[in-house]
Amino acid sequence: MMSKPHFTWDDLQFFLAVARSGQLSTAAKKLRTSHATVSRRIDRLEFALRVKLFERNPRGYVLTQVGQRFVETAERVEQETERLQAELAGSGPAQQGVVRLSAPEGFSNFFLARHFSKLSERHPNMSLELVTIQQIMALSKKEADLAVVLDPPKAGPYHVEKLTDYALQIYASHDYVARYGAPQSRDELLNHKFIGYIQDMIFAPGLDYLGDIHPKIQPGLQSSSIFAQLTATRNGLGLCVLPFFIARQYADLQPVLNQMKLDRHYWLVCHNDLVQSGRIRSMIAFLRDIVAADQEQFLSNGLTQSRRRGTG
Repeated sequence: MMSKPHFTWDDLQFFLAVARSGQLSTAAKKLRTSHATVSRRIDRLEFALRVKLFERNPRGYVLTQVGQRFVETAERVEQETERLQAELAGSGPAQQGVVRLSAPEGFSNFFLARHFSKLSERHPNMSLELVTIQQIMALSKKEADLAVVLDPPKAGPYHVEKLTDYALQIYASHDYVARYGAPQSRDELLNHKFIGYIQDMIFAPGLDYLGDIHPKIQPGLQSSSIFAQLTATRNGLGLCVLPFFIARQYADLQPVLNQMKLDRHYWLVCHNDLVQSGRIRSMIAFLRDIVAADQEQFLSNGLTQSRRRGTG
């Protein structure tokens, strides 16, 4: 008579760590154990289940079809374990564990980063893994638990909610305007140097600003990094479309052609399998709160405040 498969929750943790990273070394680092231990635990789990969960190749571990189905089961166990731990601790929804958040560079560096201390105070047992290389993260493959995106998926097993609207405008440094003047009309934009994204590396349609400003603009300096674009703009190398919440932090920048404003949106997206997880719910609530408390900076270029302080 065939015995029933025997494995523990620990085995499922090892399985999920490898499934999410595809690498033994990455999983080992996350679990604070050795490469050999992870390999041994995966072998043990496959032996207990009598199925092959991963294909091994030189680039890492790739889930088999059976393994992909088993991820859903393992994540349901993970969620129930988190709930049970929270109930036993008497702390309500689970507020511990690791959350891997994928978010655009601008949102991450110029807004979220300054709220890290608040996150630590609210959830001292939660660890954040912040990934800003958004174009390579796939929620469908569980490479990220939660994502802030400009363009939400049209379909699929995802929880989607709007986080905030935000506005953008064309900016230039004071030095640039002193040397070259400011454009007075949309067509005059073609007489100025522009800074923008590398066209064939734009990973979200929402980042294609220049096409909305004027279809004939050809940027002389292109970068996949909003930080590099900002630095170039502040150094007087050209005009650049920037979000209010970034540009308003720099007194050496000024908006030009005030009628040319763009609206974009940030959305929160996570897989339906994870939306009930305590750690994910806690992170979503935290992001909602900090954005709601700072709505004015997403929608205002800060000119009134700057003039009041005598800086503009």
